[in-house]
Amino acid sequence: MRKLKLQVQMTVDGYIAGPNGEMDWLIYDWDEELKKYVTQLTEPVDCIVLGRKLAQGFIPHWASHPELEGADKFNSTEKVVFTKGLDQSEWDHTVLAKGDLADEITTLKKQDGQDIIVYGGATFVSALIKQGLIDEYHLFINPTAIGSGMPIFRELNGKQPLTLVKSTAFDCGIVVLHYELKNS
Repeated sequence: MRKLKLQVQMTVDGYIAGPNGEMDWLIYDWDEELKKYVTQLTEPVDCIVLGRKLAQGFIPHWASHPELEGADKFNSTEKVVFTKGLDQSEWDHTVLAKGDLADEITTLKKQDGQDIIVYGGATFVSALIKQGLIDEYHLFINPTAIGSGMPIFRELNGKQPLTLVKSTAFDCGIVVLHYELKNS
């Protein structure tokens, strides 16, 4: 069965964005080793899942900047956008998912293919976490605390045990924590 991987940038205090969606705390000047890590993470991926809010900014950004590193992979990979409000996809290589989140993700995982990756946003990822749908967490911890913002673990009703696979510190200051959902 395919794995659903989360790649998300976070602050040290656990936020993926400021209270109003601010991302001005992100480190953009990644070192070569972190770039290699991302390449290794995304090479075995042939599907990207996104919530509608993130998709409306994320997909057009990459489409309009094909010269950026990683844009080719993002633009050519099939995408599934979870939405209740959109009736048709306005983006290339993108389909809409309008059904039950757990059912749709389970169906995707059972399909033939490589791994699936999710990048955000906060509400969408929180719902995936709450339902135990993420198999691997790749948390890119930026060396900044912002005090308040958008968390992704707030919706949990109880513990969700994780197993640390690896932690890696990079020269640019980001530490990647790689966890897997602990099997009971």
